Amino acid sequence: MNILKSFILGIIQGLTEFLPVSSSGHLVLAEHYLNFHKPDISFEVVLHLGSVIAVLIYFRKDIFKLLKSLFLISSKESEHLNNRNTLFYLVVATTVTAIIGLYFEEILTKTFSLLYLPSVLLFVTGIILFMSDKVNPKGLKSHQLGIRKSILIGLGQAFAILPGISRSGTTIALGIFTGLERREAARFSFLLSIPAILGANILKITKIIELEKEYLLSYIIGALAAFVSGYLVISLLITIVRKQKLKYFAFYCWLVSIITFILFILK
Repeated sequence: MNILKSFILGIIQGLTEFLPVSSSGHLVLAEHYLNFHKPDISFEVVLHLGSVIAVLIYFRKDIFKLLKSLFLISSKESEHLNNRNTLFYLVVATTVTAIIGLYFEEILTKTFSLLYLPSVLLFVTGIILFMSDKVNPKGLKSHQLGIRKSILIGLGQAFAILPGISRSGTTIALGIFTGLERREAARFSFLLSIPAILGANILKITKIIELEKEYLLSYIIGALAAFVSGYLVISLLITIVRKQKLKYFAFYCWLVSIITFILFILK
């Protein structure tokens, strides 16, 4: 694989994995209109690992605190109790996502062949993002989320497999709608992405073992590009969410939606 192509694909992966514009929707449209084809499965897994490492490093202190509180299970200190509550709600949301994903994956993935669907759902994503900027959240912290609200966020993440529905945009918006403080909603969404990304790729990881040495440098370059771009996007998106600027991504989603829908009708 060409090193430059690996670098470019890595950057695209890191950006679209976390920006609220639906990477799957863009991929479906790009494959059709730009004759762009996905790389082989092992390279795709490497890029995803680069992205998830970015989250792990960026939120390393949060993750350490959550795990520390989990191991100090007998501690009744408020900090540890709050951390265990947050971890519990992350597990609840992840479980809901996993159940929906396992039972409806075949049905949901069939929608990738429907070219008009990403255009329609990108418009829906735009509405979700735009509305999230208009909400005045209650300022809740993640440990105050509650089971029902965490289930709702988990459902949102599950259906983000649909091309055009943004995972990050949907989970952040639902967090805001359910009362989470804006930065806290973004933080919860990113932490929730860790098991989601790993879970979606865990069965494919064995493919990495089959890598040929001649492609090793290209894979490393791609993973590093995904890691760096993903890491930078995390900080940027948190700032955007906090400043109620998600509407700009809504405008972008609407623009892409309208253009591609017109192209679909005219073809």
